[in-house]
Amino acid sequence: MPHPTLDPVTLVQNVRPWGGTPSDIAIAGGLITAITPAGPPVEGAVDGGGLLALPGLINTHAHVDKSWWGLPWQSYGGAGGIQGRIDHERSRRRELGFPSVETTAAVLREFARHGTTAVRTHVDIDTDIGREGIDAVREAAAAYDGAIDVQIVAFPQDGVLRRPGVLDMLADAARAGADHVGGLDPASIDRDPVGQLDAIFRLAAEHDVGIDIHLHDPAELGAFQFDLIIDRTRALGREGRVNIAHGFALAQVDDLRRRDLLAAMGELDITLTTVAPLRLPQLPLHELDAAGVAFGFGTDGIRDLWSPYGTGDLLGIAWQYARASSIVRDEDLIRVLELATRSAARFVGRSTHDLVAGSRADIVLLDAENPMDALVRTPPRALVIGGGRVLHAA
Repeated sequence: MPHPTLDPVTLVQNVRPWGGTPSDIAIAGGLITAITPAGPPVEGAVDGGGLLALPGLINTHAHVDKSWWGLPWQSYGGAGGIQGRIDHERSRRRELGFPSVETTAAVLREFARHGTTAVRTHVDIDTDIGREGIDAVREAAAAYDGAIDVQIVAFPQDGVLRRPGVLDMLADAARAGADHVGGLDPASIDRDPVGQLDAIFRLAAEHDVGIDIHLHDPAELGAFQFDLIIDRTRALGREGRVNIAHGFALAQVDDLRRRDLLAAMGELDITLTTVAPLRLPQLPLHELDAAGVAFGFGTDGIRDLWSPYGTGDLLGIAWQYARASSIVRDEDLIRVLELATRSAARFVGRSTHDLVAGSRADIVLLDAENPMDALVRTPPRALVIGGGRVLHAA
């Protein structure tokens, strides 16, 4: 697939923002400057043809550095489970040539084609590849000149404490501009949840970066680590700077335990991200909203050595979450779509991400009757604009 044109757009005419009345969207300096009732055609403007307009999709949990997208088919191999997949990936990634600019660019193209205009991506840091992945992601993202907004989590995929030197690498990545530092299953991977979390929180506080921790551990083992994260967030004043990815345990503990955890998370502004795995119960939408816990969707890895699945379509992940959660009412379908778009602004450091004046001009056009139809049918994206420039045109 060719690179996007990145042609600038100054006016998108005759579109229906969030399914509303036909409107024109004026753009300057990469921002939406006005939304007005649809007027007569203007030369040089984009004709939206009455299509539905949504804000760009925000992917809050990706791994763009280690996909074999664009390479020949890779058969699934190695052992299952978290450790089995880590070992298999380490054994084959050099053979497949990643991390690299080319493989990362292929993933970003798929994201853009499906309407993603901003992404928070975890990028592996370990003793074998050092910061190669971060360098590759930055170079691939630079080709878009900001039209796709990419935030980086320095991610210790192979553990934090069990591999000497990884903490120093995470600190180096933070000094070099990584937006967040990550962690991974402090109990089951490092087998020292207190040690891993203490180290990550100290590092994040010292370098004033965010924290984004993969937590797959189930039920009460996972809930115990939620407790540890909550305690450290409060003690170190990291409110609003901590995210827990996956967090399956929240959907597996009893109602009272979950209520208490969510109340503490809402108080401390600890956020959650999910990839809506079908094999597990989904994180409960209404309980999260009631507790004030911000929540976002991510694609995780796509076509990588962990799994051959994934298309890069975040709208498809939102669909999967809604379907698996038995969400059917209009107001709930719209809420799920908001989680994939305007409500995810904070995950990429924005105060606003919407079809309103002053917001970044991230716009997706698609042929749908209304937002609910767009979610349940996931139609192709007709036009994707990022920061006022064309990322994809069907």
